[in-house]
Amino acid sequence: MIIFDDISLRLAGRLLIDHASATVPTGARVGLVGRNGAGKTTLFRAITGELALETGQVRLPARARIGQVAQEAPAGPEKLIDIVLAADTERARLMEERESAHDPDRIGEIELRLADIGAHAAPARAARILAGLGFDEAAQARPSSEFSGGWRMRVALAAILFAEPDLLLLDEPTNYLDLEGTLWLQDYLARYPHTILLISHDRDLLNTSVDSILHLERSRLTLWRGGYDSFERQRREKLVLDQKQRTKQEAKRKHMEAFVERFRAKATKARQAQSRLKALARLAPLEDIPGEEPAAISIRHPERIPSPPILVLEDVATGYDPGRAILRGLNLRIDHDDRIALLGPNGNGKSTFAKLLADRLPAQRGRLVRASGLKVAYLAQHQLDELHADQSPYEHVRALMPDAPEAKVRARAAEMGFSGAAADTRIAALSGGEKARLLLGLSTFEGPHLLILDEPTNHLDIAARQALIEAINDFPGAVILVSHDRTLLDACAERLWRVGGGTIAPYEGDLDDYRREVLGSGAGAGGAAKAAGSERRQERQAAAERRAELAPLRKQLKDTEAAIARLEKQMAALDAELAAPDLYARDPAKATRLAKQRAEAAEALGRLEENWLDLSARLEEAQSA
Repeated sequence: MIIFDDISLRLAGRLLIDHASATVPTGARVGLVGRNGAGKTTLFRAITGELALETGQVRLPARARIGQVAQEAPAGPEKLIDIVLAADTERARLMEERESAHDPDRIGEIELRLADIGAHAAPARAARILAGLGFDEAAQARPSSEFSGGWRMRVALAAILFAEPDLLLLDEPTNYLDLEGTLWLQDYLARYPHTILLISHDRDLLNTSVDSILHLERSRLTLWRGGYDSFERQRREKLVLDQKQRTKQEAKRKHMEAFVERFRAKATKARQAQSRLKALARLAPLEDIPGEEPAAISIRHPERIPSPPILVLEDVATGYDPGRAILRGLNLRIDHDDRIALLGPNGNGKSTFAKLLADRLPAQRGRLVRASGLKVAYLAQHQLDELHADQSPYEHVRALMPDAPEAKVRARAAEMGFSGAAADTRIAALSGGEKARLLLGLSTFEGPHLLILDEPTNHLDIAARQALIEAINDFPGAVILVSHDRTLLDACAERLWRVGGGTIAPYEGDLDDYRREVLGSGAGAGGAAKAAGSERRQERQAAAERRAELAPLRKQLKDTEAAIARLEKQMAALDAELAAPDLYARDPAKATRLAKQRAEAAEALGRLEENWLDLSARLEEAQSA
């Protein structure tokens, strides 16, 4: 059992947790959720004793082993399997002592303890965990130094899972995983035998792997039973009830105040008035709960939609080194409104394919045909490093609009979610989620026809991920998705392509089929998963139909905006001519003609503006329906 007893935490002078209390039962699998910057990681540091509490205490079971993922696994010559086995320090110590022990009694004690902790089955268990996280048998025998930082983080995760601490602390464990690793981790955590405290913004993970949600909001902790969807539903119901209670209390307060004002001076009612005053003083106002502000996600729409197909690949091969193709035999077609998710473990070529489509990697063989004037936006998480740390969002937008007036530049920055002082904040001071939103806005600045997103949800909290889903579904162009976030894929992808064996081919099943395949559970899964998958397919189809329905309305709106711009330009030219001081004396007929043209243009502009307002209202109504 973990008891948070009246704890307060302060970091860099900012009070993050204020006299909060909560109890986590032994063996519970708990998702710790809250907005970015609320103090979730800081709470982990307090649990491990790295950060001192300002008030209260965190009480843990005696001799409880606490484990969390190391910042980075060793990058030396150790084999991956040996790194993971060494994470069980008791086993490693006993195995070493057994090699040097001579006392028969001590050797017997060691062997008995090794049997109790399952030491002899440990190599097989370690290998299964590594395999689940994407390391085949050959990779497990390779030294850690041969792997990149992201893959070594997987090794660090494998090590702590193998150690099986009594309290497992995981902070965004899927950030370095692909979809296949995430699906495996969900299944593993759902069966973990001890207590878990998990920080994550992955909604699917929080629905499948935890049985409780610990919500950190407004510096307080609240424990809710159930997964994330259950928590969200319960919390929404409570907010409605609290709002009703506030309304009821406010009405009662106004009634009392009215009574006191009316009868305070009357002797016959003075005692009752005094009673009401005392009751009014005892009626403490209920705390108002502010709603969460939606995250701003901006994807600029293209000015025109090209005729399909927008991309055709005929027997294409591509790779980084001449003569060494990573992908070959690609025969694919992408249409203007496709929603395609790429499946397959990391290292099979998903990012290579994305770079090929984005024209960042040439075709080594075959024919790749692009629609005329095709604009492609490509966003990968490593691009966060391309932002200039010493500049502001405003300066990044200004670089793309060098000749625009300041008001327009700030309007575009606000469209990306950076208005007012936020537009002038240095990039170095922004959170990971804010940087990701800015990068998405900059990448789609010109209104692309094809949007390629490679792990776009890293660093985004749940509210921002939902905003991204809505922005993608509202985007009229084509989208290619590479993501470990199944909620995003379920909501946005209409087609699945599998990357593997050096090629890419359509995947005929759905994500439930793919999950069963990854976990090796075969076709015998229950009908509930199939029903859920069918429902999600229907939702994706409905989203596609809605985009098709709204396309003509959006086109009318854009055409109207263009006509308004033309008329405003024409009126400006007429105004310039009519402003000539000697026009009426020099050529009264021309002055009359220009004035008539100006009046007609103004009348036409008024009609267009009314039409624009009507179209905007219809589009807004259709989108919210």
